[in-house]
Amino acid sequence: MDLSKIKTLIDFVGRSNITELTVTEKDVTVRIFRTSQGQEAAAEPQQKAGSTTSVVHDAGSDAPSRLEKTSYAVKAPVFGVLHRNPAPGEPPFVTIGDEVEEGQTLFIIEAMKVFNTIAAPRSGRIMHLTEVDDAEVETGDLLAEIA
Repeated sequence: MDLSKIKTLIDFVGRSNITELTVTEKDVTVRIFRTSQGQEAAAEPQQKAGSTTSVVHDAGSDAPSRLEKTSYAVKAPVFGVLHRNPAPGEPPFVTIGDEVEEGQTLFIIEAMKVFNTIAAPRSGRIMHLTEVDDAEVETGDLLAEIA
């Protein structure tokens, strides 16, 4: 399946009410999906999509207190092989504690010989990174947290 067909399918899914489309041509299968903002908002009505909340116990109190963190969860948008380095033997794109800018490359996910760059959705500091490297990740797996 050539790239122009895949782009056409992506445009079709973007314009329609379809949330998932799977197309097989010869020995290649392409799966395109999207989540609607309404579904995310219904699942987490208290928070912005991607933000996290922690519950902290104060040593002097038995009652937990809510602490809002302004961290953003970066999740795998597709199934594939996660690469934390731009090439074998190179240093990783980011490490824990690095300051990143919005749009900066964090990872590459290889799916069906297509390399998808995963960019930082916002500026901040890397607080968590997945241990997975050169192995498969599933759609929705937590890859990093940016605070």
